[in-house]
Amino acid sequence: MMQRIAIIEDEPSICELYKIKFEKEGYEVQVAGNGIEGLRLIESFKPHIVLLDLLMPQMNGDEMLQKLRETEWGRSIKVIILTNVSRLEAPDNLNGLGISRYIVKAELTATQVAEVVKEELAKVTIVRPHL
Repeated sequence: MMQRIAIIEDEPSICELYKIKFEKEGYEVQVAGNGIEGLRLIESFKPHIVLLDLLMPQMNGDEMLQKLRETEWGRSIKVIILTNVSRLEAPDNLNGLGISRYIVKAELTATQVAEVVKEELAKVTIVRPHL
């Protein structure tokens, strides 16, 4: 079974970069351009992990994460913050929202981000339905 990654990012070129990178690595990838679309995507796509930008139109990443964690289906999904907001400038509420990692985009290459995602996905137990 292919592992699924959702990328919630408002910059199309960044979405495309990571989508291509992860698809080449063998993942199923879908993208959304803001927090509102992101919540809908996560509910229907059921990703194993979410890469979430913080600064987006309509609904910021921290707002989206707050709403995600309030749902039954979104409580346990792994979320990696992938942003250009420094850790010091990040919203205070992030720590209580169960993020797996915090990555500043400018500090890592796409290959390095893919390695972090791979590490986090290795920690995810894939539940298979009984046959």
